[in-house]
Amino acid sequence: METTGMANQEEAEIQISELDLLSSMFPYEDEFIVTDQLAVAELKHYVENESAEMPSSKVQFILNVKPEISNASMVEFSMTCALPLKYPTVLPEITVRSSLLSRSQQIHLNSDLKTYLMQNCSVTTSNAVQSEDITFTRLWIYSHHIYNKQKRKNIIDWAKELSLSGFCMPGKPGVVCVEGLQTSCEEFWSRVKRLTWKRILIRHREDVSLEGGGHADIQKHRKFSTLEEKSFDAHGARGNHMDLGQLYHFLEEKGCADIFQMYFGVEGH
Repeated sequence: METTGMANQEEAEIQISELDLLSSMFPYEDEFIVTDQLAVAELKHYVENESAEMPSSKVQFILNVKPEISNASMVEFSMTCALPLKYPTVLPEITVRSSLLSRSQQIHLNSDLKTYLMQNCSVTTSNAVQSEDITFTRLWIYSHHIYNKQKRKNIIDWAKELSLSGFCMPGKPGVVCVEGLQTSCEEFWSRVKRLTWKRILIRHREDVSLEGGGHADIQKHRKFSTLEEKSFDAHGARGNHMDLGQLYHFLEEKGCADIFQMYFGVEGH
Protein backbone atom coordinates (compact mmCIF):
# COMPACT_ATOMS: atom_id res chain seq x y z
CA MET A 1 0.00 0.00 0.00
CA GLU A 2 2.84 2.37 0.85
CA THR A 3 4.24 2.33 -2.70
CA THR A 4 0.77 3.07 -4.05
CA GLY A 5 0.54 6.03 -1.67
CA MET A 6 3.94 7.27 -2.83
CA ALA A 7 2.95 6.92 -6.47
CA ASN A 8 -0.29 8.81 -5.82
CA GLN A 9 1.66 11.52 -4.00
CA GLU A 10 4.00 11.82 -6.97
CA GLU A 11 1.08 12.10 -9.40
CA ALA A 12 -0.50 14.77 -7.20
CA GLU A 13 2.75 16.77 -7.18
CA ILE A 14 2.96 16.59 -10.98
CA GLN A 15 -0.64 17.85 -11.24
CA ILE A 16 0.11 20.84 -8.99
CA SER A 17 3.24 21.76 -10.96
CA GLU A 18 1.27 21.52 -14.22
CA LEU A 19 -1.43 23.83 -12.82
CA ASP A 20 1.27 26.34 -11.81
CA LEU A 21 2.78 26.14 -15.26
CA LEU A 22 -0.61 26.71 -16.92
CA SER A 23 -1.36 29.72 -14.75
CA SER A 24 1.94 31.29 -15.80
CA MET A 25 1.33 30.46 -19.49
CA PHE A 26 -2.22 31.85 -19.35
CA PRO A 27 -1.97 34.76 -16.91
CA TYR A 28 -5.32 36.44 -17.66
CA GLU A 29 -8.34 35.57 -15.56
CA ASP A 30 -10.54 34.70 -18.52
CA GLU A 31 -7.88 32.45 -20.11
CA PHE A 32 -7.29 29.88 -17.38
CA ILE A 33 -10.23 29.17 -15.07
CA VAL A 34 -10.09 26.52 -12.35
CA THR A 35 -13.71 25.45 -11.96
CA ASP A 36 -13.25 23.46 -8.74
CA GLN A 37 -11.02 25.31 -6.27
CA LEU A 38 -11.87 22.82 -3.53
CA ALA A 39 -10.33 19.95 -5.54
CA VAL A 40 -7.08 21.96 -5.90
CA ALA A 41 -7.04 22.73 -2.15
CA GLU A 42 -7.56 19.02 -1.38
CA LEU A 43 -4.76 18.10 -3.79
CA LYS A 44 -2.29 20.56 -2.16
CA HIS A 45 -3.26 19.36 1.30
CA TYR A 46 -2.66 15.76 0.19
CA VAL A 47 0.83 16.60 -1.11
CA GLU A 48 1.82 18.53 2.01
CA ASN A 49 0.48 16.06 4.57
CA GLU A 50 1.50 12.44 4.27
CA SER A 51 -1.39 11.33 6.47
CA ALA A 52 -4.00 13.19 4.39
CA GLU A 53 -6.65 11.19 2.59
CA MET A 54 -6.59 11.02 -1.17
CA PRO A 55 -8.58 13.83 -2.82
CA SER A 56 -12.19 12.89 -3.54
CA SER A 57 -12.73 14.95 -6.69
CA LYS A 58 -10.85 15.62 -9.93
CA VAL A 59 -9.16 18.91 -10.67
CA GLN A 60 -11.13 20.62 -13.44
CA PHE A 61 -10.30 23.74 -15.42
CA ILE A 62 -11.14 25.60 -18.62
CA LEU A 63 -8.65 27.12 -21.04
CA ASN A 64 -10.02 29.80 -23.33
CA VAL A 65 -7.66 29.97 -26.28
CA LYS A 66 -7.73 33.10 -28.41
CA PRO A 67 -5.38 33.18 -31.40
CA GLU A 68 -3.08 36.18 -31.31
CA ILE A 69 -3.37 36.73 -35.04
CA SER A 70 -6.93 37.46 -36.07
CA ASN A 71 -7.19 35.48 -39.24
CA ALA A 72 -10.24 33.92 -40.87
CA SER A 73 -8.92 30.39 -40.53
CA MET A 74 -8.08 30.82 -36.82
CA VAL A 75 -10.91 29.90 -34.47
CA GLU A 76 -11.43 30.88 -30.84
CA PHE A 77 -12.09 27.82 -28.73
CA SER A 78 -12.26 26.63 -25.15
CA MET A 79 -10.89 23.42 -23.70
CA THR A 80 -12.54 21.86 -20.69
CA CYS A 81 -10.06 19.60 -18.89
CA ALA A 82 -10.46 17.20 -16.01
CA LEU A 83 -7.45 15.46 -14.49
CA PRO A 84 -8.29 12.00 -13.11
CA LEU A 85 -6.68 11.36 -9.70
CA LYS A 86 -4.13 9.04 -11.31
CA TYR A 87 -3.13 11.53 -14.04
CA PRO A 88 -0.49 11.54 -15.60
CA THR A 89 -0.43 7.72 -15.55
CA VAL A 90 -3.89 7.89 -17.15
CA LEU A 91 -5.02 10.26 -19.87
CA PRO A 92 -6.58 13.65 -19.12
CA GLU A 93 -10.22 14.16 -20.11
CA ILE A 94 -10.31 17.01 -22.63
CA THR A 95 -13.27 18.43 -24.54
CA VAL A 96 -12.91 21.22 -27.10
CA ARG A 97 -15.80 23.60 -27.74
CA SER A 98 -16.23 26.51 -30.11
CA SER A 99 -19.26 28.54 -31.13
CA LEU A 100 -17.85 28.60 -34.67
CA LEU A 101 -17.98 24.81 -35.08
CA SER A 102 -21.10 22.79 -35.81
CA ARG A 103 -22.08 20.03 -33.38
CA SER A 104 -20.82 17.32 -35.72
CA GLN A 105 -17.49 19.13 -36.29
CA GLN A 106 -17.05 19.22 -32.50
CA ILE A 107 -17.86 15.51 -32.22
CA HIS A 108 -15.34 14.79 -34.97
CA LEU A 109 -12.65 17.04 -33.46
CA ASN A 110 -13.03 15.55 -29.98
CA SER A 111 -12.96 12.05 -31.38
CA ASP A 112 -9.72 12.83 -33.28
CA LEU A 113 -8.30 14.47 -30.15
CA LYS A 114 -9.02 11.34 -28.11
CA THR A 115 -7.28 9.22 -30.75
CA TYR A 116 -4.29 11.57 -30.71
CA LEU A 117 -4.04 11.43 -26.91
CA MET A 118 -4.22 7.63 -26.89
CA GLN A 119 -1.53 7.33 -29.56
CA ASN A 120 0.86 9.99 -28.31
CA CYS A 121 0.29 10.44 -24.59
CA SER A 122 -0.30 6.95 -23.22
CA VAL A 123 2.10 6.56 -20.33
CA THR A 124 0.93 3.16 -19.36
CA THR A 125 -0.15 -0.06 -21.03
CA SER A 126 -2.94 -0.70 -18.55
CA ASN A 127 -6.04 -2.44 -19.92
CA ALA A 128 -8.07 0.67 -19.23
CA VAL A 129 -6.16 2.59 -21.87
CA GLN A 130 -5.96 -0.25 -24.38
CA SER A 131 -9.69 -0.86 -24.28
CA GLU A 132 -10.33 2.68 -25.56
CA ASP A 133 -10.31 1.43 -29.13
CA ILE A 134 -11.37 3.45 -32.13
CA THR A 135 -14.17 1.78 -34.11
CA PHE A 136 -14.58 1.90 -37.88
CA THR A 137 -18.23 1.55 -38.89
CA ARG A 138 -20.08 0.97 -42.16
CA LEU A 139 -23.85 1.46 -42.22
CA TRP A 140 -26.09 0.08 -44.98
CA ILE A 141 -29.29 2.10 -44.95
CA TYR A 142 -32.46 1.10 -46.82
CA SER A 143 -35.27 3.49 -47.69
CA HIS A 144 -38.58 2.82 -49.45
CA HIS A 145 -37.54 5.56 -51.90
CA ILE A 146 -35.28 8.60 -52.13
CA TYR A 147 -36.50 11.23 -54.62
CA ASN A 148 -36.42 14.52 -52.71
CA LYS A 149 -33.58 16.76 -53.95
CA GLN A 150 -33.07 18.39 -50.53
CA LYS A 151 -32.71 15.00 -48.81
CA ARG A 152 -30.21 13.92 -51.47
CA LYS A 153 -28.25 17.13 -50.93
CA ASN A 154 -28.33 16.64 -47.12
CA ILE A 155 -27.00 13.08 -47.46
CA ILE A 156 -24.02 14.25 -49.54
CA ASP A 157 -23.33 17.40 -47.49
CA TRP A 158 -23.54 15.66 -44.11
CA ALA A 159 -21.29 12.81 -45.24
CA LYS A 160 -18.71 15.34 -46.42
CA GLU A 161 -18.94 17.34 -43.19
CA LEU A 162 -18.49 14.15 -41.10
CA SER A 163 -15.64 12.74 -43.27
CA LEU A 164 -17.71 9.74 -44.33
CA SER A 165 -17.40 7.92 -47.65
CA GLY A 166 -19.83 5.55 -49.38
CA PHE A 167 -22.62 6.11 -51.90
CA CYS A 168 -26.27 7.06 -52.22
CA MET A 169 -28.54 5.42 -54.82
CA PRO A 170 -31.67 7.55 -55.17
CA GLY A 171 -34.93 6.26 -56.63
CA LYS A 172 -36.99 3.31 -55.49
CA PRO A 173 -35.70 1.62 -53.42
CA GLY A 174 -33.19 4.05 -51.95
CA VAL A 175 -29.85 2.71 -50.77
CA VAL A 176 -27.30 4.68 -48.71
CA CYS A 177 -23.96 3.37 -47.49
CA VAL A 178 -21.73 5.44 -45.18
CA GLU A 179 -18.41 4.42 -43.65
CA GLY A 180 -15.90 6.06 -41.34
CA LEU A 181 -15.47 6.81 -37.65
CA GLN A 182 -18.23 5.18 -35.58
CA THR A 183 -19.23 8.44 -33.84
CA SER A 184 -19.54 10.17 -37.22
CA CYS A 185 -21.68 7.36 -38.70
CA GLU A 186 -23.97 7.52 -35.68
CA GLU A 187 -24.27 11.30 -35.96
CA PHE A 188 -25.10 10.91 -39.68
CA TRP A 189 -27.81 8.30 -38.95
CA SER A 190 -29.37 10.40 -36.16
CA ARG A 191 -29.74 13.31 -38.61
CA VAL A 192 -31.00 11.26 -41.56
CA LYS A 193 -33.68 9.39 -39.60
CA ARG A 194 -35.10 12.71 -38.30
CA LEU A 195 -36.10 13.63 -41.87
CA THR A 196 -39.55 12.53 -43.06
CA TRP A 197 -39.49 9.06 -44.65
CA LYS A 198 -42.12 6.56 -45.70
CA ARG A 199 -39.75 3.87 -44.39
CA ILE A 200 -36.04 3.97 -43.52
CA LEU A 201 -33.88 1.53 -41.54
CA ILE A 202 -30.35 0.27 -41.08
CA ARG A 203 -30.38 -3.03 -43.00
CA HIS A 204 -26.85 -4.03 -41.98
CA ARG A 205 -24.04 -2.63 -39.86
CA GLU A 206 -20.33 -3.46 -39.81
CA ASP A 207 -18.06 -2.47 -36.90
CA VAL A 208 -14.31 -3.02 -36.86
CA SER A 209 -12.26 -2.24 -33.76
CA LEU A 210 -9.01 -0.53 -34.75
CA GLU A 211 -7.24 -0.89 -31.38
CA GLY A 212 -6.38 2.75 -30.93
CA GLY A 213 -5.84 3.15 -34.66
CA GLY A 214 -5.90 6.61 -36.17
CA HIS A 215 -6.63 8.31 -39.46
CA ALA A 216 -4.46 5.96 -41.56
CA ASP A 217 -6.22 2.86 -40.21
CA ILE A 218 -9.61 4.34 -41.01
CA GLN A 219 -8.49 5.11 -44.57
CA LYS A 220 -7.26 1.53 -44.96
CA HIS A 221 -10.70 0.10 -44.10
CA ARG A 222 -12.66 2.28 -46.51
CA LYS A 223 -14.16 0.58 -49.56
CA PHE A 224 -15.27 3.90 -51.11
CA SER A 225 -13.14 7.00 -51.59
CA THR A 226 -15.81 9.71 -51.14
CA LEU A 227 -19.58 9.75 -50.89
CA GLU A 228 -21.21 10.14 -54.27
CA GLU A 229 -24.63 9.64 -55.75
CA LYS A 230 -24.85 6.60 -58.04
CA SER A 231 -27.52 6.16 -60.72
CA PHE A 232 -27.84 2.81 -62.47
CA ASP A 233 -29.73 3.22 -65.78
CA ALA A 234 -33.09 4.25 -64.44
CA HIS A 235 -36.08 2.62 -66.12
CA GLY A 236 -39.77 2.29 -65.33
CA ALA A 237 -42.70 4.62 -65.92
CA ARG A 238 -41.32 7.43 -63.78
CA GLY A 239 -37.72 6.82 -64.74
CA ASN A 240 -36.87 6.17 -61.12
CA HIS A 241 -36.51 2.42 -60.75
CA MET A 242 -32.89 1.45 -60.54
CA ASP A 243 -31.30 -1.41 -62.44
CA LEU A 244 -30.48 -3.70 -59.53
CA GLY A 245 -28.24 -5.87 -61.71
CA GLN A 246 -25.94 -2.86 -62.16
CA LEU A 247 -26.10 -2.15 -58.42
CA TYR A 248 -25.02 -5.75 -57.80
CA HIS A 249 -22.00 -5.40 -60.13
CA PHE A 250 -21.05 -2.11 -58.47
CA LEU A 251 -21.16 -3.75 -55.03
CA GLU A 252 -19.22 -6.73 -56.36
CA GLU A 253 -16.45 -4.41 -57.61
CA LYS A 254 -16.23 -2.91 -54.12
CA GLY A 255 -16.07 -6.32 -52.45
CA CYS A 256 -19.55 -5.93 -50.93
CA ALA A 257 -21.59 -8.38 -53.07
CA ASP A 258 -22.97 -10.23 -50.02
CA ILE A 259 -24.80 -7.04 -48.99
CA PHE A 260 -27.08 -7.38 -52.05
CA GLN A 261 -28.80 -10.40 -50.58
CA MET A 262 -29.29 -8.63 -47.24
CA TYR A 263 -31.08 -5.82 -49.05
CA PHE A 264 -33.15 -7.73 -51.55
CA GLY A 265 -33.23 -11.29 -50.25
CA VAL A 266 -32.03 -12.72 -53.58
CA GLU A 267 -28.67 -13.80 -54.92
CA GLY A 268 -27.19 -11.25 -57.33
CA HIS A 269 -25.93 -12.25 -60.74
